[in-house]
Amino acid sequence: MTDQGERYDRMAEGYERWWAPVLAPSAVALLDRIEAAIAHGAGELIDIGVGTGNLTFPALRRWRDVRITGVDASREMLQAAEAIAARSPAHERDRFRGQVAYAAELPFENATFDVAMSSFVLQLVPSRAKALREIRRVLRSGGTLAYVTWLTDRTPFAPDRAFDALLAEFGFENEEGDGRSGDLPSVATAAAELRRAGFRDVVAEGAALEYAFTVESYIAFLVEFDEASTFEEMSRSERHRFLARLREDLMRLPADALAFRAPIVYASGRHSGR
Repeated sequence: MTDQGERYDRMAEGYERWWAPVLAPSAVALLDRIEAAIAHGAGELIDIGVGTGNLTFPALRRWRDVRITGVDASREMLQAAEAIAARSPAHERDRFRGQVAYAAELPFENATFDVAMSSFVLQLVPSRAKALREIRRVLRSGGTLAYVTWLTDRTPFAPDRAFDALLAEFGFENEEGDGRSGDLPSVATAAAELRRAGFRDVVAEGAALEYAFTVESYIAFLVEFDEASTFEEMSRSERHRFLARLREDLMRLPADALAFRAPIVYASGRHSGR
């Protein structure tokens, strides 16, 4: 298993509780980009990097005749999606199947799916060019790919700065980077990559993701998901002191400083048939 897959195995529970809700509205908006394909009879869908089902389960509820295969590099993430499916009504549960797989190594025959969709995943793959070509391979002629991911953004998030400063004060090393080295530099790049991979009728458009944290939800996001390993390194007393200080520092911030905003891009194209 890759480092990325192992990372998300450990993070699955915290992801579902604290990060999936941040991404969910922007993910669901992607479904509008494949509405026309469904209306024209597309029935076999693949969700690349299904995670805990931010795309899959809204799609199953929205379109009662589609079947969705969810693939993910993390078995734990996939199990989380399968657990949600198990609690869903039978008419949704029976139209979902999951499989551990990587975006650039899909274990399916050529021309298996009508639609491929992906939410905040294609920035993580080792080679997006290879993944796009592989997704095209498993699409039928005229099939649609639509995805949403991050655009490069260096705007600091004030709560993160407060957390990083406190880490330094307590003598903890702040690890640089967050595994998102593949964030797209521009909307134009998203369109160009799809065309190079053999897609036509390409559309790419920028948008913004916005999510309002509270002091307590941001702390829970750090402790249970984003910085769980850091907090595991702390003694009980050290963790208590750190969190007390962090809460104080966050409460000093202006109210709107807890609103997370980031640029994203929606990109779609059709299998060229060649």
